Amino acid sequence: MRLLIVDDSNLIRTRIARVVESTGLEEIFIVGLARDGREALQIARETRPDVVTMDLTMPEMDGVATIRELMRMPHPPSILVVSALNDKSTAITALRLGARGFLNKPFTDDELGLALLDVCKPL
Repeated sequence: MRLLIVDDSNLIRTRIARVVESTGLEEIFIVGLARDGREALQIARETRPDVVTMDLTMPEMDGVATIRELMRMPHPPSILVVSALNDKSTAITALRLGARGFLNKPFTDDELGLALLDVCKPL
């Protein structure tokens, strides 16, 4: 599984990458780290990730707009929203657009690992 990590926080991007690399999720390979939706779409077109972790609140292009574009790709990735957003309607919109899961920040390493495994399962 190819993973793209999208978050405007370098701390969160690094943490997700560390959890993936250190917790026995050897079937997941990180193909890119993006700071916003525009960068995420560029990387996604080049690497065709199977799974994307997606923040919702980012500069340039937010997570909802990015999810909308990712789902238009020929082989859309499974998307795990990872956000501190308290706006439930935005979270519901992300799920309706095609995101397969939602993980609230702050999260534990175990919660992230389980959520990633869940969205990696075939539909």
